Order: sequence, then structure tokens, then C-alpha cells
Amino acid sequence: MKVWLLGISPMVWRRVQILDSCTLRELHGVIQVAMGWEGIHLYQFRLRSRCYGSWELSASSADVTLASLKLRKGTRFTYDYDLNLPWRHEVRIEENRLDRLPGKIYPTCAAGDGACPPEDCGGPQGYLAGLDDASSWEAFEDLQTIAEILNEAVLENRPQVLNDQDTRWRLEVAVERSKAREDARGRAFVRRTVNARLRKGDHLALMHQQC
Repeated sequence: MKVWLLGISPMVWRRVQILDSCTLRELHGVIQVAMGWEGIHLYQFRLRSRCYGSWELSASSADVTLASLKLRKGTRFTYDYDLNLPWRHEVRIEENRLDRLPGKIYPTCAAGDGACPPEDCGGPQGYLAGLDDASSWEAFEDLQTIAEILNEAVLENRPQVLNDQDTRWRLEVAVERSKAREDARGRAFVRRTVNARLRKGDHLALMHQQC
């Protein structure tokens, strides 16, 4: 199946392969690991006008298998995470019958692209605003400040410039803001890291964090 975030450009997506004995609760854990979320918020699936997910939402139990739902190729449904400022994912069944390869461990992430937004960054709107700030004129000014001060202190071999309180303050502020902008870009997608976490069973731990 292919999972992608709605309302985000460029697209953030993952392609995962799972067994049809997988429940929606287990799929929640798989999506959390594959996308890069931390499993700290409520979730729900919307499928055929019915909600499955966290019991706090009075949703139907997510302990239903994909096989019992009889999902066909091309079926689409949504997965919402963090219901305060929802991250809505669309899930599409690309193939509902694939030959199981000997020795292959499931679930597995077959492909993907795009960094996962950081938790609690204000939803899609807040995330996109953070990306805009990362390429703003203020961001370039901070980088210029860092470069100029380090050039004096290191390349010109004048470390005493850092003894000046104002200079040191400008450097610390510029570094702090630059780091915040870098964090706002989110966690980069690395397929081997995702699969290592899936093999380790992180998806099983995450699926119990918000039940």
C-alpha cells in the first residue's frame, strides 16, 4: 500500500508491504514508523463511513484484520494522526496479492520520499510556514552572521573577538535560530532505518502507546 500526507508539498509518502493478517492497530504502528511519527497522539482510520482507532474517540476497535475488511486493489481510505491539528494521510491499496518472498520479513518499507514533519509543529499549515522561514531573508542573515564571526575567530585566528559580549550574543542567537529552522524541516526519510525499526518491532511498541 502507498501512504502519503495530504496538504503537504512536495509530497511525503511511503510504500509498505504487509501481511493481510495485520490489524488496523498494527497498521497504525507500521505507518508511525514508516512516516517517522512518535506515536504520542490519538489516531483513527476512516474506512467505508466507519471510524476505527483510539478508544478515547469512541471509534470502533482497530483490532480488525485487513483480510476481514476484504480491501480490493485501488481501495482508498484515510488515517488521521493527532486529532487536535490533524495530519491526514491517504492510504491506497496498490496490490492486494503479492508473492511472499522466501526469507523476507514483513512488514517492510519498499520505497518513500520526503521528510516527516516534526511533532506538534502546528499541523500542515504550521509545518509549511516553518519551511518558508527556513528559506527566508532572516535565515540567510543569520547564516551570514555565523560565517562572519567564525571567519574572524578561526580563519583570521582572532579568537578574542568572542570575548566581546555583543558578538558572542549575536553568534549564539543566530546559531539557535538556525538550529530551530533545521529542526523544522523534519526527520529525513532513510529506508534502511525504517526497515531496521520495523524488524526490531518498534511498530508493535508504538501501536500500544495510543490505543
